[in-house]
Formats: sequence, C-alpha cells, structure tokens
Amino acid sequence: MTTPSLQLWLHGLAVLGPGLANWPQARAVLRGEEAYVPAATVLPAPEMLPPPERRRASRVIKLVMALGAEACAQAGLAPSALASVFTSSTGDGHNCHAICEVLASYQRDVSPTRFHNSVHNTAAGYWCIAAQATGPCQVLAAYDASFAAGLLETAVQGVCEARDMLLVAYDADYPEPLRATRPVPDAAGLAMVLRAQQQAGALARLDIRWLGGQAASEAATDAESGQEMATPALEQLRASIPAMRALPLLQLLASGQAGRVIVPSLPGQYLQVDVTPC
Repeated sequence: MTTPSLQLWLHGLAVLGPGLANWPQARAVLRGEEAYVPAATVLPAPEMLPPPERRRASRVIKLVMALGAEACAQAGLAPSALASVFTSSTGDGHNCHAICEVLASYQRDVSPTRFHNSVHNTAAGYWCIAAQATGPCQVLAAYDASFAAGLLETAVQGVCEARDMLLVAYDADYPEPLRATRPVPDAAGLAMVLRAQQQAGALARLDIRWLGGQAASEAATDAESGQEMATPALEQLRASIPAMRALPLLQLLASGQAGRVIVPSLPGQYLQVDVTPC
C-alpha cells in the first residue's frame, strides 16, 4: 500500500554531530570534498537563552537550540513563523542517568531541575519559549525510526494545514551503564525548514510518500542496498545514532542532484523521499 505524495520545499538545513560542526562543513564531507574526521560533538552555548538557563542547559537543549537556530537562519525565517516537530529516540540520556543514580542511592532526593528536565518535550519547550515560537509543536519518539516518524509528521502537517514547518531530529548519548543497553555514542541531529509552497531561495523539493504492505516489501530491497554510507566512519555514524539515519538523504541533498532515498521507518514501513533540486 502507498499513500499520495506529500510535497514540501526545503529552505533551511542544519547538521551537528561527531565531526560535523554545521551544514556547510557536513555538505563538503558528504560531497567528498573534505575528509570525514570523527571527533566528539562540540555543542555551542545556547545564546538564545538567558544566562541562568544557559548555564543549566543540558546537552540535549544545547543541541536542539543550535540546530533550530542554524536552520531558521539559513531559511531566513523567524522561528515564531513556524510550526514545529521534534523527534528523538532517546531524549536526555545524561539527565536520565543522573536521576537513576539518585534513585539508586539512600537519599533519593531528585532536584527540581532534574525532574523538570526529565520529560521528553523539555528541549522543545525551551526552544519554543526562547524563540517565541507559539505555533503548534509536536514531540515524537519512535525508537530507531524517530527520524522517519518526524519527517512524516512534518509532511502531513505542512501539506494538510498549509503550514511552514521546522523539523528537528536529535539524539544524545547515555553514560554507562545505560550505554551498554542503548549504545548511542554521542549527541547528533539535524533540522529542516520545510515550506508548504515554493518560495524564492528554496533548496530542493521533497516528495514524501509512506510505503506499507507490498510496496514496503518491494522498497525493502532498495533500502537495504541504498541506505549504507560508502565511507565506513560515516556508516558507523549512521548506524549508531538514530537521528543520523538521515545521512543518505543529507548526502543526496548535498550532491545537488535529483534522486530517491528510501528511509526505513517502523517495522514493515518505509518513507520514499524524492529530491528535486531547485
């Protein structure tokens, strides 16, 4: 089974992760113009936040703030003009680890800040307040399919409600011993500004189609052969951080060429994404 294609125009793009500082550098790496050098993710201070909140900002909040700001700046749109979708498989692993440590101790007094930051929509809440983004905001989690789920939700909202959208897909690492069970090695993510109508400055048109049933079975072969990155270090990045399942799509966008990417979603489901440069 297939659904009608959902068409959106890409106007802004951001990437941040191990060895990838921003979209221009990531684009050069994905084009093969610059070697990929794995390195720990450098998370900038969230300048949008007041100093007290900036000092207390977690890794996830810093990541989301940096991604959203870069994508909106590239698109030339105010965050307040966009509806948003945030999607993450893991949320804030360090905060979860800290709470578990306290609960495993004799004292068991969880600080209000830790408790406040424990909910899955914390980073989205900080973004919406700091960016004065009062439009609709959805926060999703779909384990390793979180990027695909977020992209589909963004496309449905953007097309059905004729809204300009911000998509932020992100993940962050868990410290040990949780890392042994969920081995996400570092923080990484991407953000896209997608518009319902083509406007000046569009980077590409995305035609997004959900595939299930027989269509998904047929797409599985293409997904298995086409989703792996040719560079071993980039493939390790794609496979180890759920948000980086977007790397094959990012590589196609970096190439400036038309093409198709099959993005694995929930079991038995895929997203077919056709890219047409503008």
